[in-house]
Amino acid sequence: MRVANKLVRFKTRLSVNVKNMSALAKCVSMAAFLLPAAAGAQSAVEPGSVTFHKDIEPILQRSCQNCHREGGVAPMSLVTYEEAAPFAGLIEYKTGLRDRAGAMPPYFLEKDIGIQDYKDDPSLSDEEIAKISAWARSGSPKGDAADAPTPREFPTAGATWTAGEPDLIVQTADITVLGGAPDWWGDIPRALIPLTEDRYVSSVEIIEVNDVDTSGATSTVGGRNIFHHMIWSTQVLDENLVAVEGEQAVNWPVHEIARNPDIFDPDSGRLLKVGSYVVSDSVHLHSTGVDTTGHLLIGFRFHPVGYEPKYKPALIGLGNGVDISITGNEDGQEMHAYSVLEQHTKIVTFEPHLHAAGEGMCLEAIWGYTVETLSCVGYDHNWVRGYTYADHTAPLLPKGTVLHIVAHMNNTKSNPNMPDPRNWQGSGNRSVTNMFIDLGMRVTLSEEQFLQEMADRREELNLGPNDHQIGCPLCLAPLVAPVPPAEATAEVATSQGD
Repeated sequence: MRVANKLVRFKTRLSVNVKNMSALAKCVSMAAFLLPAAAGAQSAVEPGSVTFHKDIEPILQRSCQNCHREGGVAPMSLVTYEEAAPFAGLIEYKTGLRDRAGAMPPYFLEKDIGIQDYKDDPSLSDEEIAKISAWARSGSPKGDAADAPTPREFPTAGATWTAGEPDLIVQTADITVLGGAPDWWGDIPRALIPLTEDRYVSSVEIIEVNDVDTSGATSTVGGRNIFHHMIWSTQVLDENLVAVEGEQAVNWPVHEIARNPDIFDPDSGRLLKVGSYVVSDSVHLHSTGVDTTGHLLIGFRFHPVGYEPKYKPALIGLGNGVDISITGNEDGQEMHAYSVLEQHTKIVTFEPHLHAAGEGMCLEAIWGYTVETLSCVGYDHNWVRGYTYADHTAPLLPKGTVLHIVAHMNNTKSNPNMPDPRNWQGSGNRSVTNMFIDLGMRVTLSEEQFLQEMADRREELNLGPNDHQIGCPLCLAPLVAPVPPAEATAEVATSQGD
């Protein structure tokens, strides 16, 4: 939602300017009382009825502790009551941001528009946010330990694999970036993928491992990673590391800082072939402020042996990285891009790619006289997110549909990512220049596959003629205006003398 934007921006500036974490917790605890949204959420839960063990700990386990734990990548542990309670005000503030930059957990889906069912969605419900607010404002009661859920078990260090334990992990070579080094773009050594047979991949997840000291409480995501992004593919290479003739490179989703896993459509896995290497000639490295050595772990999860994909990836350009113009000292600037679908298409993921000025993006589908918003999400350049639609909500769009993305840009001092908002901004690769692209995954469908997908959707959701399915403009057409079989049509034409 875009209500109370000035208050939200006030909170954002507060979180940037206050350096001491304990002081920040105190400040935001007071600032939270200024927010109508938080007060409204609190009123839904009776004060004093919420305790840590019964209500808050399950939320932290599901949506926070993957990162906020000893050895994790986040700045403080939120595993025990003693660890979490001092940050109650900060937790209330960050979760209350909901879908704006700085929100925790970093998943910026707007909850009042478009499709709401996604895979691996860690975001909090209104009820959960209200519970956190009530807990923080009632003295953070601990409650009865008997109400506590079973503690989660974590590896001794590093982030957990969100999509599940990989079937194969490939490690890139170590790279050292000095504390005072400028940003760097280039290639990295190729990494062999140890396979004995070709396999189709169902998901891929990339984690950075480095020697940055994570015991401090004030480092940002950018201060904990040297890899900003990696554009990469897998290629079959010979003994001289030259591409084998006739073997096509397989492109994979761009890895970006703090990215969540990429989950492919169940019927459109990507192929890893024996003899393949991880290849990238477009890695962006930046300094953490201290000398840092790190590498990437690429985790592949496979489809079962014998799996064959039904659908091919759709190659659709949707965005603008060439002629962007953003005015200085101006908020609420919009950018628009369009693309017409030439084939029936299923949208698997929505993935906004913006730079520092970006605050959010919406995806629309235009079919005939219908203009429908599929998704709206906030954007935080420090936490790049992809949004994978649930199987029963993935948009099914007929050829001829116009995809439309709208980006919201903020080039003012209320955007903490802007180094000098007085400046006009254009296109470019640096974070302080701009891109505007939907990098989401899509697949193409034949006529028969498209009709079958819609029939399956109607059956799975038990759709009737008065229902509405966001993102599927023809799903209900057979229920509203049935198309007669070809034989019946021919008989009618004959009887009319045609």
